[in-house]
Amino acid sequence: MRRAAATSVLERGRLSYEQRAWADAYEQLVQADDEGLSGADDLELLATAAYMLGRDDEYVSILERAHRQHVEDGEPLRAARVAVWLGLQLALRGEIGGAAGWNGRAQRLVDRAGRDNVEYGYLVLADASAQAEESDWEAALVTARESAEIAERHGDADLLALALMDQGQFLMRLGRVDGGLRLLDEAMVALTAGELSPIVTGLVYCSVIDGCHEASELRRARDWTAALTRWCAEQPDMVSFTGRCLVHRAEIMQLHGSWEDALEEARRAAARPGMSRAGIAQAHYRQGEILRLRGRLAEAEEAYRSASANGREPQPGLALLRLAQGNEDAAAAAMRRALGEIADPTARAALLPAFVEVMLAAGEVDDAERAGAELQEIAAGYEDGALPAAAAYARGAVSLARSDPESALNVLRQAERTWHELEAPYESARVRALVGQACRELGDEDTAAFELEAARGIFEELGAAPDLARLDETRPERHGLTERELEVLRLVAAGKSNREIAAALVISEHTVARHVQNIFGKLDVSSRTAAGAFAFEHRLV
Repeated sequence: MRRAAATSVLERGRLSYEQRAWADAYEQLVQADDEGLSGADDLELLATAAYMLGRDDEYVSILERAHRQHVEDGEPLRAARVAVWLGLQLALRGEIGGAAGWNGRAQRLVDRAGRDNVEYGYLVLADASAQAEESDWEAALVTARESAEIAERHGDADLLALALMDQGQFLMRLGRVDGGLRLLDEAMVALTAGELSPIVTGLVYCSVIDGCHEASELRRARDWTAALTRWCAEQPDMVSFTGRCLVHRAEIMQLHGSWEDALEEARRAAARPGMSRAGIAQAHYRQGEILRLRGRLAEAEEAYRSASANGREPQPGLALLRLAQGNEDAAAAAMRRALGEIADPTARAALLPAFVEVMLAAGEVDDAERAGAELQEIAAGYEDGALPAAAAYARGAVSLARSDPESALNVLRQAERTWHELEAPYESARVRALVGQACRELGDEDTAAFELEAARGIFEELGAAPDLARLDETRPERHGLTERELEVLRLVAAGKSNREIAAALVISEHTVARHVQNIFGKLDVSSRTAAGAFAFEHRLV
């Protein structure tokens, strides 16, 4: 009778697993294991349940038992596949030595059995990941394709989805964005059809959404994030992947202007049990972005510091924070350093819009123009979406800095249409603010007033305090001077030298010189004396 009861517990555990009731599956399979009924297959089910509940250490220890059991049962290929998953989990935890050891064990087992098996395909995919770590994207792409061919030959949906996902990401790293996105979509077909195992489903969801964000493909990111949210909701006791889901939800909420909700989602993600360091870092960075846009600069800096402590490069957010604090030199130095470390076009595209903004604020119009041209070149590989809109905005901002409002309007209108279609109110308002400035420079005060009023209304609704302050800088009575340029002009009018101004404002003499030249251009004067006279005449001091 006791044996029958235990068997019934094992059957219930298997059924709970199939129903994705992870807490019940874990409890019942543990009970069956205690009764000595668990074979290697059931240990793998128990390990998966532990993983989905965020019990990462138990996942590893149970998989180790499953591996040993497969070996004892004379199932070397099953043992090899478990070893591959152990290697992957340890690699994700940063335990490189342990990961290499399990991969080596898997390789030895597969070599003994021959290579005409799907387990060899998993090892090939691990090789592709190693090549990607070295940024050898072409080699990684070829290797991932080999893995996909093995998966198709042996009918393994998990391996095929993972291989397609990796190929898509590698293609995007090579600048072949459309082809990469098509492969990500193909990987998602098996997922939405319910063909993938639970852990692979979560990995594919998160990796594909990450890829969409990196490619600035926000429509896909929004749709897949909604699907991920539904998948998580169907498994209420699941812990793994839910934190990443919250981060992705926060990104989409921020895009659509729900900043307070986005901030709360990011905070929940950072505190979620089972979150990886990388996930925690992303959650803190997202908090920093929203807090910065709200003008809560001290809190934003702390969030960026937490992101950095967990391994996430805090740029470009931290540089834009320094810019909001009036420290153009620090912002420019940070962006030059961050961009100089990256060669990958997709990663550079994530930094270039902020680089343009910082360089324009620092008076380095040539550098901003070169960065805008690079961004435009990268965006040419995209059919539409956020990246082409960001490139158009950058071109428009540079054209305005070059006193060419007509060229600015041509591209800014295009950017505004795209952001409107993406339902991105903040980005739309930023574009409309520049459109208003361009119209004013062309003498069309009525349209300028309409555009600036519309931008102001959106910024007020969002609580975008720094942007509201920048709008005030474009008022006619300021003659186009920024707040920092007004500070420099007042000191020039007081007879201060560049060295004295630099000391007073805690910036470099080089930066002061740039500001002085910008002031001369905007006021149409050619000397410090004339600039000072203009300031007194127009009550700017």
